[in-house]
Amino acid sequence: MKKIYIVGAGPGDPDLITVKGLNILQTADVVLYTDSLVNEELIAKAKPEAEVLKTAGMHLEEIVDVMVDRVNAGKMVARIHTGDPAMYGAIMEQIALLKKEEIGYEVIPGVSSVFASAAAIGAELTIPDLTQTLILTRAEGRTPVPEFEKLKDLASHHCTIALFLSATLTKKIVKELQSAGWKDETPVAVIQRASWPDQKIVRTTLVNLDEDMRKNGIRKHAMILAGWALDPNIHEKDEYRSKLYDASFTHGFRKGIKS
Repeated sequence: MKKIYIVGAGPGDPDLITVKGLNILQTADVVLYTDSLVNEELIAKAKPEAEVLKTAGMHLEEIVDVMVDRVNAGKMVARIHTGDPAMYGAIMEQIALLKKEEIGYEVIPGVSSVFASAAAIGAELTIPDLTQTLILTRAEGRTPVPEFEKLKDLASHHCTIALFLSATLTKKIVKELQSAGWKDETPVAVIQRASWPDQKIVRTTLVNLDEDMRKNGIRKHAMILAGWALDPNIHEKDEYRSKLYDASFTHGFRKGIKS
């Protein structure tokens, strides 16, 4: 079956694409990418004779029509998505139309902005005896969320929460988390344009989130990480150490030392 490649470009830094993703980009005859989100330095790595198309100004049917036309002409087509295509990548509707045209697809994963954001602040999002769960979601804005996925309900688990596409909804975020019993002093980190040269990091607390976002002029392209795993002083607390590297902990590759 004829197919196209859906490639995760990573969060911004052109070096954060996977080896497989880069190989496809450099081999493709046709490259389609969202020029408002994907780094131009990465797209410049396409072969010189490749047809490179910007899609920020195109609607869904236009994009798919181009892909179908080029694949049917025998060309290798790469659709480059920011971050990882599985997270808010809007790939499902593209795939649905491709299937109607009997065009297959292969998804190449990429580094999500949530993990680039955690890396930017040197954070581990799952800390032993503190939180072992990470919720990836967004605040409810113009686009609704399902009934059982309201932020207040998700926040009731008191684990680490990563909020995509929510930079303009900070008042709502604060209210929902407070309603779920989160303390005002809960640590929050905001990373705008993670891994880009103009990356901006704001360390704050839940109660100060909205004001600090306003002061820093952050209204888009930001990941909001909230929870006690984001405590900037977490490294000073011995009670949250993993058992994996504990000298007394036995596992399949090492026998623990008895005290």
